[in-house]
Amino acid sequence: MKRDVRVKAKPITWLQYTITYFVLLVLSAGQGMIYAEYMAFDKMPLEYIFGMLGYWALVSVVFCLVTHYQIRKRFSDPMRRMSQAAKEVAAGDFTVHMEPIHPPEKYDYLDVMFEDFNKMVDELGSIEMLTNDFISNVSHEVKTPIAVIQNYAMALQKLDITPEQRQEYTETIINAAQRLNSLVSNILKLNKLENQKIVPALEEYDLCAQLTACALTFEDLWEVKNITFNAEMDDKAIIRADKSMLEIVWNNLLANAIKFTDSGGSITLTQTSDDDSVTVTISDTGCGMKEETLKRIFDKFYQGDTSRSQDGNGLGLALALRVIELLNGQISAESKPGEGSTFVVKLKTGE
Repeated sequence: MKRDVRVKAKPITWLQYTITYFVLLVLSAGQGMIYAEYMAFDKMPLEYIFGMLGYWALVSVVFCLVTHYQIRKRFSDPMRRMSQAAKEVAAGDFTVHMEPIHPPEKYDYLDVMFEDFNKMVDELGSIEMLTNDFISNVSHEVKTPIAVIQNYAMALQKLDITPEQRQEYTETIINAAQRLNSLVSNILKLNKLENQKIVPALEEYDLCAQLTACALTFEDLWEVKNITFNAEMDDKAIIRADKSMLEIVWNNLLANAIKFTDSGGSITLTQTSDDDSVTVTISDTGCGMKEETLKRIFDKFYQGDTSRSQDGNGLGLALALRVIELLNGQISAESKPGEGSTFVVKLKTGE
């Protein structure tokens, strides 16, 4: 394997060799002391002494070479492989995979390190893919309302349009601007929740009162669509949580329920409590979702029903999931095509 030019250290230095030589000489001196009990050193030939020095010099060379070979095979070569793999990952190649040196029953720390390295590369690859998808989706979502605003603004410049057309174009521009504002606002919220260490502002408050207030903000919408809204809640349910964060969750879940429920349908908001938790269920009789859609509804920008994509930007449920995770709660969904959807949120009542 080619040596990395950044590595300046030599495998064996003269200092290492000299230290090894003198250590072995000291050890041989101990041997000489044992021999002194049986023979007189003053009668020992000078050639023998120099021969012993040369012998230990040769032993030192052999010892250093053998030690270097073992270190290179056991540590240096594997670490060079990892260094090369890390350089490839740094260059953007997330297909790099390092094979362990030993079989699983004989793994050492290097084998474990290689496995962890492979896991890290896989995670980095998935993050890179998510980042690219996120940028692509943001670009698409931003481009659409901007194009609408540009086209209808140009149409407004025409002198031969009727007052009714002018009103229609103006409303279209306002709607596109509102959608763009909602998109940017949700992106900022999601970025803040995901990339900053946010500590929820915990306080005790009545969840039933909050659910009622959130539901009433959508009263005009469900009346326009002739949707029957049912609520089954306790008189009061005190929880300790971040009130403003949970408002994001309830607003998104209720907005989705109204959005996907056709005229004449119904929505049911249910709250139940036990000793240490509270459960909120929002069900609708809307279009429902396929199994593959259900698996991805909490992904950023994912919109299963493309026919209604103009009404949202696919960030609401991603926001709701992140909020519930920060509050150590659970959120789940059940749905079947044509049978509506049910979202269940479970929260601890205390800290």
